[in-house]
Amino acid sequence: MLKKRPALLWLLAPYALYLAALPLVNRVHPTILGLPFLFFWLLLATLLTPAGVWLTWRADRKRGRV
Repeated sequence: MLKKRPALLWLLAPYALYLAALPLVNRVHPTILGLPFLFFWLLLATLLTPAGVWLTWRADRKRGRV
């Protein structure tokens, strides 16, 4: 199924941002924009998740699947 719909890989981005990278970013320092690094990472992942879903939807729409 993935060979026919490679845009589904965009849906793996939230998984990678939340779970796979979590042991790497589990730090308090440095602070970015006054936020601990872990909190900033989770906020960034939350904001990027809808972008990944939108990219998948757009690719499926172009292929006539929606």
